[in-house]
Amino acid sequence: MIQIGIVDDHAIVRAGLRQFFSQHVDLRVVGEAANGREAIDLLRDAPTMDVLVLDLAMPGQGGIDALGMIRSKAPDLGILILSGYAEEQYAVNLIRHGAGGYLNKECDPAEIVNAVRAIAARRRYISPTVAQLLAQQFDRKESGPVHEALSEREFQVFLNLAKGETAGDVAHNLSLSIKTVSTYRTRLMEKMHLASNSDLTYYALKNKLID
Repeated sequence: MIQIGIVDDHAIVRAGLRQFFSQHVDLRVVGEAANGREAIDLLRDAPTMDVLVLDLAMPGQGGIDALGMIRSKAPDLGILILSGYAEEQYAVNLIRHGAGGYLNKECDPAEIVNAVRAIAARRRYISPTVAQLLAQQFDRKESGPVHEALSEREFQVFLNLAKGETAGDVAHNLSLSIKTVSTYRTRLMEKMHLASNSDLTYYALKNKLID
């Protein structure tokens, strides 16, 4: 029996996924959460969970911010990103940083089940769309988007700053010190050859990383 946790801020989405998974004899939902911080609590309440189905865009702490903390607390837990964002926006970066798979919410429901089963078996689930993105990135080699060169934490800090959050906000959201956030900011600015938070916001909007 594969034990699943669902993290999504929409109750109707969680209910739909729970109902859908209940139709499969090898799948069982053992817990739900509405944001990233609740997802951390879910790790404690459901320690035998095999796969966490995680949304990205949620109020408070979203899935991107939560991903690193989830992996640090439960390194063996499989994580499937199920997001409304198109694959080209986040998939390659998040899979590189520990997600077991990435699916857009418009995918065929059967693909969600296939992904959950693959991730529960300790395999990555690479959809045809993501496989194409990976192939394109391999072909481009060093000419890919500069944000893909960021570390996991740098990418998290970048997205939060690009959304207009202060260093204090970012420090609180990611459980870091303001000094550490400032260090990450300096590093990512150097890697991306940008000079200000306004540049970060413009870059993120241009590359469809934020709405």
